Amino acid sequence: MKKSLLTVSAIALLATFNANAQDAKKTNEPPKKGVHWAKGHKPARTGGSADMLWHSGAIMTTTATQAIFWGSSWGTSPGDKISGMDTWYGGFGSSNYAGTSDEYTGTNGQVTSAVSYGGHFVDTTAASGGSKTSAILAEVCKVVPNPVANGYYAVYTDIPRGHSGYCAYHSYGTCGSTPVQFAFFWKMDGDAGCDPQSTVSGESQGLAAIANVSGHELSEARTDPRNGGWYDSSGAENGDKCAWTFNVPYVTFSNGSKWKTQGEWSNKAYDAGTGYPNSSGQKGCLDGH
Repeated sequence: MKKSLLTVSAIALLATFNANAQDAKKTNEPPKKGVHWAKGHKPARTGGSADMLWHSGAIMTTTATQAIFWGSSWGTSPGDKISGMDTWYGGFGSSNYAGTSDEYTGTNGQVTSAVSYGGHFVDTTAASGGSKTSAILAEVCKVVPNPVANGYYAVYTDIPRGHSGYCAYHSYGTCGSTPVQFAFFWKMDGDAGCDPQSTVSGESQGLAAIANVSGHELSEARTDPRNGGWYDSSGAENGDKCAWTFNVPYVTFSNGSKWKTQGEWSNKAYDAGTGYPNSSGQKGCLDGH
């Protein structure tokens, strides 16, 4: 993703990101896509068309999701986050929210809301390597017994974000000969930079935070799983373009659960002027409420 940086802290963040990129080149890591920047760290976007463009590759016509909860605390004090994310993924498929990404096509067909959930894994070994995509891919390949090519594996760690400028990212790789898509998430309990400030009753702040960011990453993986899908001239994917914008207090998923979840960019809505505005005032965001 291209970045325009104006502050000392932003320059430091770029240095860290570039160091990670150089490390990625050395270890044949795939790049991080769809980095969900924490509040106050989002790089400025420059010029070009507001619409996302297709980059001649595949999308995810269907998606098989599974969650991995990695870290020792998941075995002792998970709170409501594991059960809550089971509910979140269980209701994402066939929801109006999922449908906000269904307009996009690729070499293999069209994105659909056929998103299934195969349950979760808990790995209580110490989590590590959040900034290294190779470490997260290795965890997926270790924990998931039979990964599938249309798989999306979300790795939730118990590592606090600290000074990292992002809340989550998605990427891709292979387990053996099987291509997979995956995402990484910091622990967001008490983290104001990753907090959507949900008012939905019955969910903790930590659950609300990872749920919102999960909408961003899963929607981007479906529309741009391996860098040949959809993003704009600045490199922003559909989640990036509507990050930290909320049209309604909550959206309702197909299982009746309610979540404060950011919108996703729609070229059709922007071109027709029917979306709600993103942080730049461009009316292309939809939330399926």
